[in-house]
Parts: sequence; C-alpha cells; structure tokens
Amino acid sequence: MRYRVLMGLVAFVGGVVATGCSSSGSSLFSPPSYPLLKITKVIRDSAPVPAPVPRELAKVLHGPFVVEPGDTLLVQPAELDAPLRLPPDQPVFPDGTIDLGKYGRPVVAGHTAPEIEGIVQAAVKAKDKDAPGVNVRVIGRASKVYYVFGEVNAPGAFPLSGRETVLDALVAAGGLTRRASKDNIVLAKPTSPDGCRLVFPVCWHEIVQLGDTTTNYQVQAGDRIYVPSAGTLEGCSRSGSRNTAARHACGRRCRASAGAGPGMRPTARRPRPGCRRCSCRRVG
Repeated sequence: MRYRVLMGLVAFVGGVVATGCSSSGSSLFSPPSYPLLKITKVIRDSAPVPAPVPRELAKVLHGPFVVEPGDTLLVQPAELDAPLRLPPDQPVFPDGTIDLGKYGRPVVAGHTAPEIEGIVQAAVKAKDKDAPGVNVRVIGRASKVYYVFGEVNAPGAFPLSGRETVLDALVAAGGLTRRASKDNIVLAKPTSPDGCRLVFPVCWHEIVQLGDTTTNYQVQAGDRIYVPSAGTLEGCSRSGSRNTAARHACGRRCRASAGAGPGMRPTARRPRPGCRRCSCRRVG
C-alpha cells in the first residue's frame, strides 16, 4: 500500500516537472517565450514612481501633426465651385511627395497641414497665377503608431488617435494571455542610439483592480508596450495567495506612491546613478 502511494507521489511530481505549474503548460525547464532582459529590469527599477510623463487623469495634448510617408491628405480648392481641379486624395509617397498632376510633385513630408497648404498653393500659383486658394486636411494618419508585443492575443502596431493609455493599448491588442507576467509589463520610449533609455513599469493589478492611474501612462507615437511571459515559479504562485506578487517591485512601488491605500505611507524613490535627465541607467 505504501509502495503504491509512494509511486503515485513520484508520478505526480514527475508530471509537474514535465509540464510546469503555470497555466501555459510549458515545461519547468523551458525558457519563457517572451523573456524580460536583465538590463530592462535594471532601467525599469530605476524609473521614478510616479514617472514625470502624462498619464490617465493627467493627459496632455499632442503637438501639431507632422505629415510623414504613409499618411493621406485631402487637397481641395478653397472654393468648391472654382475651376481648379486637383486629385483629391493624396497619399504621401516614400520620397515624401504628393502627386498634383500638372502642378508637380512637391515635398510635403516633415510639414504640418497649414504649411502644406502654402506649399501646394505655391506649386499651383507657379502654373496658374489666377488660381484660387486650396485647403489641405489630413485624412489618413498611418505614420503615427504604437506597438504592443509579447503575451497579448493580438500583438502588432496600432494607429494612434491621441487619447490612448497603456490600458487602452492592451485592450486594443486583445488583452493579456494566460501566460502573461502581469507584474512585469513595461512601457519603453523610443530613444536615440546614444541617448538614455526610458523604461517604465506598468502595474496591471493596480490599474484594473484599484483604478490607480500612477502607471497607466498616456501612449505616445513610437511607444513600445512589452508583456513578458510568466516564469514557472510565478505561475505556481498564482494558485495560492498573492503575497509573493505583492512583494514584487512593481506592486510595492505603485502602492507606496502618492494616493496609496490605508496604512501605506507615500515614499519618494531616488533614481539610481546614471543619466540625470531621465533617471535611468545608460545602456552599453
């Protein structure tokens, strides 16, 4: 009898080792599909909380829209009954130009809509001095996107409307998968090769369960939201209490920031030595 019980326990442990404890069913010894780099963790943990960036309830207006290749313009005479005829829908080509037919191919990339009106007007006036004014509107904004990668159901690039937060972005990407490490989501800002890396923690549980907007950042063009895979031990801890996750840096720092719940005192986190202007470590 004892032999059978012992063999049953051995078989059970063997099954756990073979498949792992997480809901993903991955092996205990297999690497995660979307790991989080060590340097990413270092920069994330160096970021101040709350970070000095726009967020839900503290959004900012985006700057003037600058046209880039891939966008689409609507070019029309200011007077609709004017004899001037222009191709209405104008895709911006990879070389930054639009096709105005007999009026040429002016370069419009890198300019705003009011500036493009002047450029198109000058091109038309060069051929017809008596031509009326023109109106230019941006009707397709394919050049301004953000990215969501990792353990989401529909990763990819998404058009930016200007109001999105991290929560909006993750919902647009189909939500998190069962394999997602909810305590390690990060938002990375695009930076120059010799610039200071900007990586901020995203506290999923605090955003969706507490309504804490501390890390529900406003998404900007070019932002990358990365959802890493949960490790096997992290998956095992999900079946029990969330004490282990509560001790995680992300959750601890979110709840310790201003506006924390009862019994928690707001604390100021000093950035680690590194790039002074963005409070992160320099990569490389």
